[in-house]
Amino acid sequence: MIPPWLNPADALPLAIAFGLLWLESLRRRDASILDIAWGPGFVLLASWHFLRTDPTPRSSLLLVLIWVWGLRLAWHIGKRHRGEDARYRRWREQAGATWWWRSLFTVFLLQASILWVVARPLPAVIQSDAGLTPWLDGAGVLLALAGLAWESVGDAQLARFRREGGRGLYTEGLWRCSRHPNYFGEAVFWWGIYLLALAAGAGASIFSPVIMTLLLRFGSGVPLLERTMSQREGWPEYARRTNAFFPWRPRP
Repeated sequence: MIPPWLNPADALPLAIAFGLLWLESLRRRDASILDIAWGPGFVLLASWHFLRTDPTPRSSLLLVLIWVWGLRLAWHIGKRHRGEDARYRRWREQAGATWWWRSLFTVFLLQASILWVVARPLPAVIQSDAGLTPWLDGAGVLLALAGLAWESVGDAQLARFRREGGRGLYTEGLWRCSRHPNYFGEAVFWWGIYLLALAAGAGASIFSPVIMTLLLRFGSGVPLLERTMSQREGWPEYARRTNAFFPWRPRP
């Protein structure tokens, strides 16, 4: 029997929201607004399920975590938004006159589909009536908060460096022990969310943090950003000394 948290019915509000976002991207000629909507997409799904069920202490904790994580991420990406990102411009040029409809399927609905899959622990937690498991639920909340803090501090350190006129690579703070501490923190956050799902009896949703971690480390996270970082002065030495993802002391 398929667990209720795998029911695809909640894909409908997500598809509608991302369809409307696609229309707005056509009006603005800017598909980058999709990046800003990534976090709020999870907020939408969590809220949709929460409003359709009786709240529990665990589901309430989850909702707060997702709201804080999702809105902080949207604010962080949104404040740096300066027009369409280069990768979207490149895809737009390659698609030519067909971009307007191709972008719906290959960008917006694809992103919505990935979001839906990664978000499976959310309905699993919210729909569950299992009682609290203090040690497991506590570990999940603490791990999610630790990941959120690590991601936020990493983003704030880099933003301050840029704001103060810094150029090139930032190699201090959390960036001294990881080339992408913000991505690592995001992965840790989702492992914390998974522990809440595990406590709710949805251990099978482990594919969610696994997919998120793989995307960040080997997909649209680290590899994509390092194409730009590798062009900056000091990159070979920084890459040699510093782990790409998992924090560790710099190599001599």
